[in-house]
Amino acid sequence: MYQTIVHENCLLSYRLIGSGKPVVLLHGFGEDSQIWNKQIDFLKDYCLLIVPDIPGSGKSEPLILNDRSADSISLTDYADCIYAILVTEKIDACILLGHSMGGYITLAFAEKYPNYLTALGLIHSSALADSTDKKTMRQRGIELMEKFGAAAFLKNTIPNLFASNFKLLHPDMLETFIQSSTTINTKTCQNYYLAMMHRPDRTAILKNTVLPVLFVIGTDDIAAPMIDVLPQSKMPINSYIQILEAVGHMGMWEATEKLNTCLLNFICLQ
Repeated sequence: MYQTIVHENCLLSYRLIGSGKPVVLLHGFGEDSQIWNKQIDFLKDYCLLIVPDIPGSGKSEPLILNDRSADSISLTDYADCIYAILVTEKIDACILLGHSMGGYITLAFAEKYPNYLTALGLIHSSALADSTDKKTMRQRGIELMEKFGAAAFLKNTIPNLFASNFKLLHPDMLETFIQSSTTINTKTCQNYYLAMMHRPDRTAILKNTVLPVLFVIGTDDIAAPMIDVLPQSKMPINSYIQILEAVGHMGMWEATEKLNTCLLNFICLQ
């Protein structure tokens, strides 16, 4: 069942499931909170899950800031939305786990609200800023979305998130993912890309935090390549690493049981 709050003129929706230790699951670009359903089903008996739809995705409305234009929204603005949920639910501290863009928001949250965290996790994500080539690619993506719409853009990009063997064995799951993305607003997706383009390098968060940090890495992930993420796993004082063999960017679906066990073990240790 979804809860809603009004934040910065935005109707923000999220699910509260289970009881116990608070754990926030943040989805990534082109997704909504349902991407975590297989993890929710497994974890709900062990902790209190807070699973938001990031503004503009799922049941949450696009974020509107009174003092700025929509194309200047930053990842910190999305982190502020997570903070608003915690305050509303009177949660003083949580474990925050973010997938892909959700991981970028997790780091922005850790930068601004470190006292609200007991641990954090980057699920197929990175603390690095976009490279020059990546920024060029995102700008091209923004232009393609302007010309053809976000749904067409995602239809072409979603298959690249999965490892080759998974795509061959589970074409129905890819189609389900593609169909679920057809309702995402084009302008919202463009704003996500702008926010990711302009995010700073946040490796200092990893180097300076005393919090436990989980890294989930797919060996076949081209969006958050192991060659980039594995060195980051050595930065925190207290680091946990799960490498998923022959898995791309979507461990929630590609390696459900392994990821579920990994998340539960990490949560129980905190």
